[in-house]
Amino acid sequence: MSESEITPSVDRQRHWRFDWILPALFRPRKTFPQIVARAFSNWQVPVMLLLVAALLEVIAAGNVRRVAAAAGEVSLPPNFEYYSPEQQAQYMQASSATSSPAFLFVLPGLAAIGKVLLQWLLVGGILHLVLTLLGGRGDTGTVMNLVAWASLPLVIRSLVRAISIFSTGQLIASPGLSGLVTSDGGSWALFNIAWLSLVDVYLIWYVALLLIGVRASTGLPWMKVIGGVFFTVLLVLLGQSLLKFGMSKLSDLTVIRPFLF
Repeated sequence: MSESEITPSVDRQRHWRFDWILPALFRPRKTFPQIVARAFSNWQVPVMLLLVAALLEVIAAGNVRRVAAAAGEVSLPPNFEYYSPEQQAQYMQASSATSSPAFLFVLPGLAAIGKVLLQWLLVGGILHLVLTLLGGRGDTGTVMNLVAWASLPLVIRSLVRAISIFSTGQLIASPGLSGLVTSDGGSWALFNIAWLSLVDVYLIWYVALLLIGVRASTGLPWMKVIGGVFFTVLLVLLGQSLLKFGMSKLSDLTVIRPFLF
């Protein structure tokens, strides 16, 4: 067998490290030094798992909404009885239009893919910049690798949510710690719900793996590692919270012209 025939097989094995999944989750102190020691990209497996898990969650939620729409169940906005007959008809027409497969599966699926990739790129890019300012010696590729592998707890989160939705036939009403806040319709309550919905044990697990990976890749003191990781994660969480808050405010608006598919 020639050397050219061996090389592609070796490269594929380097990139697709399925054997690191469980060790990265449960033996990170031993595994992350191996991950960050590799000069080549090895983010493919965790990113693929993130995408698959996110799509499974979308499929589960879309199926619940499809069943509800088929049964004629429509979620009415607050004060719907005070809408004019024309507004009520427009809302019902819009609800009917958004029960199509495009709204239930395709668009949410594309949004989920974009969210996974954007979060990975944002966390990796910001974290690399922050660590560089703190004196870290890691490169961009190494940081992107460790952020991808540190995201494995988020895979478990999506899988748990998908299984819960499939088994109960109901959407998760209060993800994370958002159930601790009672919504009174005010902006502050909605913002608290937005950021608390992102906080759970999987996020803590994710941050812990980031800390271990950054320490292994940069050799920075623990105080700088903790400061850099927490600043990055809090900044990204703030952006996600503001986006969720804005969407929740927009959801209170009456739909005037539905999109037809």
